[in-house]
Amino acid sequence: MALDLIRYDILAQAALRGVVRTVLADAAKKGLPGEHHFKITFNTAAPGVRLSERMRTRFPQEMTIVLQHQFWDLAVAEHAFEVGLSFGGIAEKVGVPFEAVTAFYDPAVQFGFQFETVETAAAGDVNAGPQPAEKPIGATTKQPAGETKPEALPVPAPVAPAPPDAPGPDSGGGEVVRLDRFRKK
Repeated sequence: MALDLIRYDILAQAALRGVVRTVLADAAKKGLPGEHHFKITFNTAAPGVRLSERMRTRFPQEMTIVLQHQFWDLAVAEHAFEVGLSFGGIAEKVGVPFEAVTAFYDPAVQFGFQFETVETAAAGDVNAGPQPAEKPIGATTKQPAGETKPEALPVPAPVAPAPPDAPGPDSGGGEVVRLDRFRKK
């Protein structure tokens, strides 16, 4: 098999993470359209993930959040998003770099995908792609009176997502698109 010097696998992963970013940014601005809602699974141990110690202890490796009825202050930046959620009746802010996302699923239309593990190129390799700069999250959605704006979320260096065979969000019978399906073996 020929050596892939372009690294289509990394480019495809970045494009799919861009889909997640675009959909979340649109939801932050306009709300969720129709019956759309999102199940987002992420690596809780990834650099840059902001999670309370209580939740990190409960979910030391991976966690799935649902953005449907009870979430607030969804804010999306180039490399990360943050959102307010309630866990067992306790309100918390969760910050997730897009590089930490391992699966995305919209049950309303049975569309989703899992991110596969990509061997990252050596530091300084031109094919490794640009490293994200630290950038705080910008605007937030509407806030209840008396609440403060979310803190800036530092953007981490990229990390490899969980293996493709790791459990993802419940597919509910929908098809999960896996990138390795399109690779020559």
